[in-house]
Amino acid sequence: MTPNEFKIFRAKLRTFSLGALTAMALGLATVTPTPALAAPSTDELVQMLRVVDDRQENNGDFKSLVYLEQKESGKADLVYQVAVYRRDLDDKLVMLFLMPKEQAGQGYLRVDNNLFFYDPSVGKWERRTERERIGGTDSNRQDFDQSRLHEEYRPTFVAEEKLGSYTVNHLLLTATTEADVAYPVVHLWVDKATGNVLKRQDLALSGKLMRTSLYPKWEKVYSQTKQADVYYAREIRIFDEIEKGNQTTIVIQSLDLSALDDSIFTKAWLESKSR
Repeated sequence: MTPNEFKIFRAKLRTFSLGALTAMALGLATVTPTPALAAPSTDELVQMLRVVDDRQENNGDFKSLVYLEQKESGKADLVYQVAVYRRDLDDKLVMLFLMPKEQAGQGYLRVDNNLFFYDPSVGKWERRTERERIGGTDSNRQDFDQSRLHEEYRPTFVAEEKLGSYTVNHLLLTATTEADVAYPVVHLWVDKATGNVLKRQDLALSGKLMRTSLYPKWEKVYSQTKQADVYYAREIRIFDEIEKGNQTTIVIQSLDLSALDDSIFTKAWLESKSR
């Protein structure tokens, strides 16, 4: 996508966001209790998370082109285009900033459970934590990476609820002691009909609400490697609960499940993109 095409895409997204998509997101923010039912067993809750993870997992590689926008009160919008590369079997992730020109060549590499950031302007790598704000936005590594909820969290059942027009299972997730995650406590609303996540709230260990994420649109693509569909959130809206009024929009513009070269998941490859 050329810089001009990127500007046109951004304008279209902004116009669309003022209409149906915003209304959909607001609908997902409204929770209504339903009559109490018998709580699922622990095994059933773990299986529920496994379904969420399995639907999004590709047994091969994953490449996406991502539009990333951050809005902050009193500041100019931050707008990026990012190429995201995943290798789910090896838990590897690469994020390469393509636009704007000032950030082009910057990137992240996750390998062996370590997250590194590369800045070509100084030719230096730095290790970052799971709470790293990607590109200064409210997004974290987990928003772009493979879903591993059933491995990283222990679920408990809160209630069956209505989220807008959807019937959902509301779960409380607590991070396992060995998990390296951005947020140790998560409230998750999962659509009963599809197994898609519709809403997520991330909390600090103290119980303080840090951010709320809405997932208004899911799409799927067939994977030859998996021999099944891979589901992905076409758009994510993240709302900062500490700095009210700040929000991040993530939109997947394109997706490709073709095999990737091994060299992509290395520091040398990321460094070569800015030469």
